[in-house]
Amino acid sequence: MGKKESETGRNRPLRASRQSGVSLERAIAKMGLASRTEALGWIEGGRVSVNGRPCVNPKKRVLMGRDRIEVEGVTARPAQKIYLALNKPRGLVTTARDERGRPTVFECLKNYRDLHLAPVGRLDMASEGLLFFTNDTAWAAKLLNPESHVAKTYDVQIDRHLGQEALGRLCSGVTLEDGQRTRPAKVRALRAGPKTCWLEIEIDEGLNRQIRRMMKAVGARVMRLVRVAVGPVVLGGLPKGGTRPLQPEELRAIRSYTSTKKGYKV
Repeated sequence: MGKKESETGRNRPLRASRQSGVSLERAIAKMGLASRTEALGWIEGGRVSVNGRPCVNPKKRVLMGRDRIEVEGVTARPAQKIYLALNKPRGLVTTARDERGRPTVFECLKNYRDLHLAPVGRLDMASEGLLFFTNDTAWAAKLLNPESHVAKTYDVQIDRHLGQEALGRLCSGVTLEDGQRTRPAKVRALRAGPKTCWLEIEIDEGLNRQIRRMMKAVGARVMRLVRVAVGPVVLGGLPKGGTRPLQPEELRAIRSYTSTKKGYKV
């Protein structure tokens, strides 16, 4: 092997390692110090340096844990990890800012305003119940990874009674209006009124507005939808609009759950 080829071979691992890092703006966000938008402003405003040199390029690749990132001369260190449960009320949008000026879930998190929390998944505006918030992006990504098959349980009020045929279709998977077929669900009747009924539905996927579209596929309309559990964590008696930290035993249960959950058998 010639000298030129040998030097190229020695350099390749270094280039590959460097490119395996993350952008500077994302590194700051992953440490829980700011949102990516805020990090972008810090960097372009000249407040950030990398390994002692000022950097105004938010796309610069850095290796977290190896490159030294400073903000206004202070070494950036990961923020304390926060894990919250919220009982989301109806009428709130699951976003930090809404272009139409609608109230958002962050109305309920005013005591945590400076912690750069983000929702883990979402509930639509008309839905209620358990929603997690965190600044731990790796934890959130694990929960949201479709391969984790994290089960979500809902109490659902619909505008009619469903017969066994319709319930059986939900349990085996239904075809939605766009042709997409859902995975099997766990469904059981909770209670019934003269014209409506409540069902408990557990699914282990997260298609857009999935429960409402599943009900539409069997001829029913959702009147109320409350998420009562995510994996091993239950909503319990948390008041509407209230928050609480996830307990250490709940975090351990989630870690165990996401490492072993394989989804429902078809």
